[in-house]
Amino acid sequence: MARRLRIITGIAAVVLVAGAAAGFGVAWRPSIAAIAPPRPDTFNPDLVKRGRDLAAIGNCNTCHTVRGGGNYAGGLPVPTPFGTVFSSNITPDAATGIGGWPEAAFVRAMRSGVSRDGRHLYPTFPYDHFTNVSDADDRALYAFLMTRQPVSASPPANQLSFPFNYRPLIAGWKLLYFHGGDVPSDAAKGAEWNRGAYLVEGLAHCGACHTPRNALGAERVNAQFSGGEVDNWHAYALNDTSHAPVRWTAEALYAYLRHGWQPDHGTARGPMAEVVSNLSSVPDSDVRAIAAYMADISGAPAPDGKRPADAVAQPSPAVAAQADPAGAAIYAAACASCHESNRPLPYGGVNLALSTAVTSPDPRNLANIVLTGVGAVEGERSPIMPGFAASIDDAQMAALLNYLRVRFGKRPAWNDLDKAVRDARAAQAVSVAAREAPAESSQRGKP
Repeated sequence: MARRLRIITGIAAVVLVAGAAAGFGVAWRPSIAAIAPPRPDTFNPDLVKRGRDLAAIGNCNTCHTVRGGGNYAGGLPVPTPFGTVFSSNITPDAATGIGGWPEAAFVRAMRSGVSRDGRHLYPTFPYDHFTNVSDADDRALYAFLMTRQPVSASPPANQLSFPFNYRPLIAGWKLLYFHGGDVPSDAAKGAEWNRGAYLVEGLAHCGACHTPRNALGAERVNAQFSGGEVDNWHAYALNDTSHAPVRWTAEALYAYLRHGWQPDHGTARGPMAEVVSNLSSVPDSDVRAIAAYMADISGAPAPDGKRPADAVAQPSPAVAAQADPAGAAIYAAACASCHESNRPLPYGGVNLALSTAVTSPDPRNLANIVLTGVGAVEGERSPIMPGFAASIDDAQMAALLNYLRVRFGKRPAWNDLDKAVRDARAAQAVSVAAREAPAESSQRGKP
């Protein structure tokens, strides 16, 4: 009996040691020796310029710049269901940034989500998309970042609950969900479509916001582009489940991504406003490629030959006013003069019967827009709208949103609208102060 117990104990010990060794082998990554920060003049100017365009497509400045901090110096809080992750400093500062990173370390971070010192990076840095970026584009990005102004700045410590604060567990997450080589390719669709697929599925990482996630924070591959959540905004579905009143065309998407607004679809707000601000400075061909690919994802528009605005049923103000008289009165006093002016964007308000914010099953975006408004872009022709956070209370806000839903959305009433309004107001002050920098034309050309 004792002999059998010793054998069983020995086998169990071997299994445990083997398991620990296997776990260590999966989680451990070697560090890469630091280098002296390369001089900016050692990089080809054309390569740096190309890297600048790629950084704009990747929206790098948005996540790696906190308001009041240095460009690309990190420190931006990224809320997750597991706690808050702070973005890293990616300036060429040797002590707190990536100045000591050789190109091989930068490429490993992009491809594998591993820092120069061998630590696994949290997937708030979307390396599950960046793994699809080519060697040439990684090299250009590295050249661009290494020629930025070094900023000495260390981000705050991440605020994650146990066990999510234990980085080796990320290796297990990667085994389950991190798979590269997912860029679709179809020679029959042409070079523009394939370029768009490469950008959307890689550096632009559109699915990171527009795809729902599972309980462990990974994108649900069976629901790609079906809509996601970011910073108390709902990232709309971009596939054939979209709630847009009219289908997106490649031309409409191009105008929206290039200018931040489109007459039949409205104005980019929230995190999407930051995306289009960056895209305004990149080559026209890349924006058209993204639009071509995403239009194909969203499905073909109805071939009835009508303008989108003509294809939408006219709203019924009388019925809506009966449903919510208080909301109707607020709309007449504060909204109708712009939204019923018959002036096209950007000089008038968007036709609310075409607004996805009104037809969406989630009221947060509409609440956010009414609260914060739409700021003008200095020196550019762009839509504007005042915010009403200080002029209407939560009950009035809910009445207005309900009226807009009934009159223009022609959809069932939103559930728990009062809570959505309270949450939007609570998040509004934080997001305005911490994340949304003023939309200035000078920012457009300096990604």
